[in-house]
Amino acid sequence: MATLPKVDVLLVGFGLVNGVIANELSKQTGLNIVALERGPYRDTFPDFLQDHFDEWRYAVQGELFQDLSRNTVTFRNERAQTALPMRQWGSFLPGNGVGGAMVHWNGASWRFLPQHFEYRTHLENRYGAGFLPEDTTIQDWGVTWDEMEPYFTQYEKTFGIGGKAGNIRGEIQEGGNPFEGPRSEEYPQPSPKKPYGPTLFHEAATQLGFKSFPQPSGNSAGSYTNPDGMTLAPCNYCGFCERFGCHVGAKASPILTVIPSALKSGRVQVRQFSNAFRVNHRNGQAVSVSYYDGAGREQEQPADLIVLGAWMLENVRLLLLSGIGQPYDPVQNTGVVGRNYTYQTGGAGATIWYDDKVMNRFMGAGAVGYAIDEFHSDNFDHSGLGFFGGGNIASNQTGARPIQSSGPLPEETPGWGSGWKAGVKQYYNRSAGFGMQGESPAYRQNYVDLDPTYRDAWGNPLLRMTFNWTDNERKMVRWIADNPITQIANAMGGSITQIRGDISNYSIVPYQSTHCQGGAVMGSDPTTSVVNTFLQTWELPNLFVVGASAFPQNAGYNPTGTVGALAYRAADAIIKQYLPNPGPLA
Repeated sequence: MATLPKVDVLLVGFGLVNGVIANELSKQTGLNIVALERGPYRDTFPDFLQDHFDEWRYAVQGELFQDLSRNTVTFRNERAQTALPMRQWGSFLPGNGVGGAMVHWNGASWRFLPQHFEYRTHLENRYGAGFLPEDTTIQDWGVTWDEMEPYFTQYEKTFGIGGKAGNIRGEIQEGGNPFEGPRSEEYPQPSPKKPYGPTLFHEAATQLGFKSFPQPSGNSAGSYTNPDGMTLAPCNYCGFCERFGCHVGAKASPILTVIPSALKSGRVQVRQFSNAFRVNHRNGQAVSVSYYDGAGREQEQPADLIVLGAWMLENVRLLLLSGIGQPYDPVQNTGVVGRNYTYQTGGAGATIWYDDKVMNRFMGAGAVGYAIDEFHSDNFDHSGLGFFGGGNIASNQTGARPIQSSGPLPEETPGWGSGWKAGVKQYYNRSAGFGMQGESPAYRQNYVDLDPTYRDAWGNPLLRMTFNWTDNERKMVRWIADNPITQIANAMGGSITQIRGDISNYSIVPYQSTHCQGGAVMGSDPTTSVVNTFLQTWELPNLFVVGASAFPQNAGYNPTGTVGALAYRAADAIIKQYLPNPGPLA
């Protein structure tokens, strides 16, 4: 093993969060920075321009995703089961390469609601201490909306997010989301154009009295230059967002914004194909990271400051492999690392097929639709409903690509042969849909730890996931489907309507969402959190763990915007508080 010369800052993972931190450090300090990334550096030109529309390569074979033959996870629904390895990506799609999963994301970019940051306190104050299920471990984040708002604004300006504000400094704005927290200013860009299907949803929701508003979007509505001088091009609505890099440079991504800005300093070095497997520490300090380079050789990189900014599951796995923090034990209800793993609850939605309307479904983008928030979080009264939580309900037209998007088709359509062909011909371009993206509460029995049996290509234990839905989520999904979703679907008209509203056990096989959270959660109490409110580990003050791993539970929104805001808050704390006086910040 070679020990390399010490650097000032070492970043593990080089996607959204460490792109943000590298950029802020490069602008405001003279520190030398090394970023370890397990995948390659791909750029808009020429990587995505030349073969962007190769659906087989990117969407089916997963060119931009983690290589499961080298490293995967094992999964089970409950502790009594034996976890087995996930051999092909299904439920979620971790990125592999500089820029991370944000290179292949759809572009939905939300701010969590104010009550989400103080969720347990909010619910117990409104409904009483006995309202929540006994096994739920949801907790307050240790920060408030007012503390987070400036960092949401900074993230949105840097990444060129488009939308329509619903609340500016306490004044409700017409056409925006009236449930959002008070913003300091309007979105930096307008909302992108809206396809026909989401427009039908918007009209139906408005007719029913709901406050429909444009989906906040990282699909650039026009040419946009951010405060660092980085430029996004206008979206051309090609429909190839999720699972693909953007061939015109219109989708907000670290490889278009923070990373090229950081690299301009000349003090940020990217090491591609570098697989970190251990943070070395002694005497209360993180001293180095051990990793395998592109040739499979073990290297050790010492550094004064280390930031783990890999995808959530890898952040937690690195802590466990490194013996940092007490591993969570669900039986004894002790420990913190691996605790409060959460996901994103779906299952409630509707599809409407028309005989007299053509949707042009082949056009679209990842986040070009409308949404309502009346049934999200505690925006509606839960007294007597038998569950807590809810979700955002939205309609987006992401593009109907030729291989994977011949449907959806009505239930009575044959699954093959001439009947199936006739169904595709009739309905491929005549359907619209919408659905709920629900909250995922934390529970004592849902967690991640190291698998005792299965190992990766280098002999290190895989991460084991133990997760399932509970009756709370099943009731939530059913109620949302029976009420607002049914009402809106009926108001949208159509010749055939199909409502979805049942979930049983969570399955890791079909794709659902790359929204995995928790395992290294933040808070103000070290007995229930791994990191403090600045995402600094309680145990090692020169080690920060940044990303969705810090979420104590997940809201009914995509996590990306909140991940970005947390990264800016951590960067601000590192620069203004930690570097002048290294040590614990809380």
